[in-house]
Amino acid sequence: MIKLHYSPSTAAMVPHILLEELGVPYERVLIDREHGGLDSAAYRALNPNGLIPVLVDGDLVLYETAAIALHLADTHPEAGLMPPLASAGRAHAYKWLLSLATTLQMTLIVYFYPHRWVNDGNVAGAEEVKAVAQRRIAPLLDQLDAELARHGGLWFLGDRYSVLDAYVFTLCRWTRHFAQGAARERLHLGALLQRVLARPAVQRVMANEGLGPPYV
Repeated sequence: MIKLHYSPSTAAMVPHILLEELGVPYERVLIDREHGGLDSAAYRALNPNGLIPVLVDGDLVLYETAAIALHLADTHPEAGLMPPLASAGRAHAYKWLLSLATTLQMTLIVYFYPHRWVNDGNVAGAEEVKAVAQRRIAPLLDQLDAELARHGGLWFLGDRYSVLDAYVFTLCRWTRHFAQGAARERLHLGALLQRVLARPAVQRVMANEGLGPPYV
């Protein structure tokens, strides 16, 4: 059985949503981040970087959220969670997936954990890093909104729900407590987030992770 090592409201929400959408048997393994779960020898054996999520699928141990999402899409092609291989649509899906994983997600991580990018005790430096990251988040969210406006479809890639919708939803909800500029404030992006949230699979994920409003 597939095992998803997760912690609530983290990037693990992406594969969590996909597994619920697929309806395949899987087991959730809660990692207690507050009490050293990420640094345990057992977890580091799965992911030496000590990050969430990790997916175990038989003999396969996989980390990096985008890689896990692609694996789930590729092993369940009947679900249509990614466009066909070697198509232009697939290429653009890769582009957006990697942009989410390497640009928006990492900028959000810098915003939430600025102390990781300065020397210990450099409070002023951490505040500056956080402020710069926040300024960079807004145009990245604007790009997502503009893409939705461009094609006018219900979902991020157009007319069909995909891996990208789970990823966009997960990252955008991280902005839900922003005093201004939260993802939901953008016309097209805000509507997408509500459509994703309304899906039964996503509602189950919220319940599974013990999350309450505001959801986005």
